[in-house]
Amino acid sequence: MDRLRSAFNNMIKSEQYSRFTLQPAEDGERHVEVKLSDDATDDTTEVEGQAGGSPSFRPVPLRQDRRNICYLALGALLIFVTGYMVGFISHRKPRVEPPVNQEPEIETPPPASAPAPDPQLDWQDLTQLLTQKLTSEAFDKTLRDFDRPSRSAGSADDMHLANLIFDDFKKLEMDPWTDIHFAQLQMPNSTKPNRVLFESNVFEPTGYLAYSATGEVQGKLVYGNYGRQEDLDVLQKKSVELKGSVLLLRCGKITFAEMVDNAATKGAAAVLIYPDIQDYKYLADTALYGHVHLGSGDPYTPGFPSFNHTQFPPTQSSGLPKIPAQTITANMASTLLKSIDGPESDMSSGFKGGFTSVSYRLGGSKNITVEVNNVLVNRELHNVFGVIKGFADPDRYVVLGAQRDAWGKGYTRAAVGTSILMELAKTFHNMVENDGFRPRRSIVFASWCAGEFGNVGATEWLEAYMSSIDRSVFTYINLDGAVMGRGSFMASASPLLYSLIERTMKEVRNPVGAGTVYDMVGKSNWRANVLKPIKMDDPAYPFLASSGIPSISFRFISPNTECYPYYGTSLDNMDHLDYQTNHRTGEMTALAAQFAGQMALRLVHDHLLFLDVSRYSNVIIQAVSKVNKRINQLSKSGDLKGVSPNWLNRAGNAFRRAAQNINTFIDNTDCNDKEACRILNDRIMRVEHSLLSPYVSPIEAPFRHLLLGRGSHTLASIAETADMEQLHTQLALATWTLQGSANALTGDIWDIDNEI
Repeated sequence: MDRLRSAFNNMIKSEQYSRFTLQPAEDGERHVEVKLSDDATDDTTEVEGQAGGSPSFRPVPLRQDRRNICYLALGALLIFVTGYMVGFISHRKPRVEPPVNQEPEIETPPPASAPAPDPQLDWQDLTQLLTQKLTSEAFDKTLRDFDRPSRSAGSADDMHLANLIFDDFKKLEMDPWTDIHFAQLQMPNSTKPNRVLFESNVFEPTGYLAYSATGEVQGKLVYGNYGRQEDLDVLQKKSVELKGSVLLLRCGKITFAEMVDNAATKGAAAVLIYPDIQDYKYLADTALYGHVHLGSGDPYTPGFPSFNHTQFPPTQSSGLPKIPAQTITANMASTLLKSIDGPESDMSSGFKGGFTSVSYRLGGSKNITVEVNNVLVNRELHNVFGVIKGFADPDRYVVLGAQRDAWGKGYTRAAVGTSILMELAKTFHNMVENDGFRPRRSIVFASWCAGEFGNVGATEWLEAYMSSIDRSVFTYINLDGAVMGRGSFMASASPLLYSLIERTMKEVRNPVGAGTVYDMVGKSNWRANVLKPIKMDDPAYPFLASSGIPSISFRFISPNTECYPYYGTSLDNMDHLDYQTNHRTGEMTALAAQFAGQMALRLVHDHLLFLDVSRYSNVIIQAVSKVNKRINQLSKSGDLKGVSPNWLNRAGNAFRRAAQNINTFIDNTDCNDKEACRILNDRIMRVEHSLLSPYVSPIEAPFRHLLLGRGSHTLASIAETADMEQLHTQLALATWTLQGSANALTGDIWDIDNEI
């Protein structure tokens, strides 16, 4: 360093230097003067500047010691390097976390109490974590916590549960929020009970059917089996008058609302519904509860949400019944059937029930009076939500939901589903917090209110966000009724989810033996054994048929049964479910949670949504074929003229080609290309919603789905209608709905295959 300093000083004190001056001359020209100075000599050279040009000069080179120049260069370099290192250390930015699914650069080992998450968890790791955390021991406790003596919608008990769930979501840091609605619920009149009068008998049943028409009606008593269309056709063939009658029906096969609607269509004046001991083997004096709204949500705000600030128009749902309906006990029904007269039913008709002391005559001659005095009450309903936000596409989410209310204890109906919901929330939160789980998309957990009145809470939420919800929610997983028994498995879902059901069955263990659920249901014929049509009273139905969101309900159930016999009664309690599960309710609930959890994991983990569009192709082709067959029959008979099914066939084929094309795109898409995956996922998400008919009113026909909905716009209705004018119109509208779905699936407008 001393040598460098000495060299620098010698250079500064050098006796030789150069000096440049630019001086004006007397003639106005400028002269450049270059002086080279030395102690011995003082020579001066003047260079005349050229007019219009630039001065030019060639200075004499400096004479310095080369070693000094080297030392100077080294010193400058050393100073520069030292300054750079000081600046880098003092201004270094903190380490930025790497993006999701990329290997982070580890600078320092993390503390032992908080292990660094591994974003590269593979599918096997995730499912293993899920299974380890969802244990029967955990569910034994949660089920006890949510086992309540009363949970009526909008009651103080229901509100307490809502607050409890909200607090749990808050503890889990899930940003909870509450969706509040003010709905009209129909309740029994506490001062004027409903009554049934027959001969000398006066019955005052405690059970009731919400949204029944009120008033007093008298008519001839007629027994109509399950109240299906084919049952009522049998009565008419037997010359039993249905107009103005009071139909006695046994519950099962179809919903209460469908029973009442069928009866009203035939001109009946009222309906009585009872549980026959052939189908429901429990105490004969058990009261029965339910609703008869042929729709979902608040029937007094059809098509729009029942927020407090909504201006309620003077309109009602078209699904509200026009005739009174009332439930009675099996004992009351037995009394009526013993006194009924009229022709006997044929053995082949299936009208015979389980009462050995009665002949199940069809009636039609004795009067009966039905008096319904239900009243409407305005109830505040709270839907409670929590969310685990996705790391790549947080604005896309799967929703897991369970209803919180029930008639009576509602153990199977509400406590089991709510327990699964909360344990899944805890498990997913724990996996994100401690195990490095990084879901690409968000998971929303929803606790619904007023499910027993026709999925009121869930439907009002769907109506509130109708214009945008289908672009965000790509699947709904219903948790209600997930455990009804042990030994069998069933599911009702959108065809888009069939492949997901199959894949999940192969990964969840068999509860009654070796292998998986797939082995339990029978590999070779799993579709016939597992997949059941989704019914209108299914909590997933409004998501699918009204909002166009792929949805699923599933249930573990006892063999050779399709429904839980204690729904809608005071017998829906822990003891009866324990009996159905062979006292393994906790184990079966954990298994159901693993099934729902694995479906949700698959939907938020994979780059591409696990929604199989090709599954819809077969469903559409089958539905179109039925319409073709119907049109050809009518054309040959001369009842239908000038109508061809060719356009509908072309629309169906266009959908099939679009489904094949999207599968090709999937095969050729680089899953690491986030933008390409998002574009493809958006196309897949549009499929279900594009099958909603844009030509029907949500007030008159809320279930707008072309294939799975209800109304004259559906392909099933077109294949059965006897109204030729309606067939002609609806065929055209259905054709363009189906073609529009194919166009939406195609994606870019220049790729659309419009052969119609």
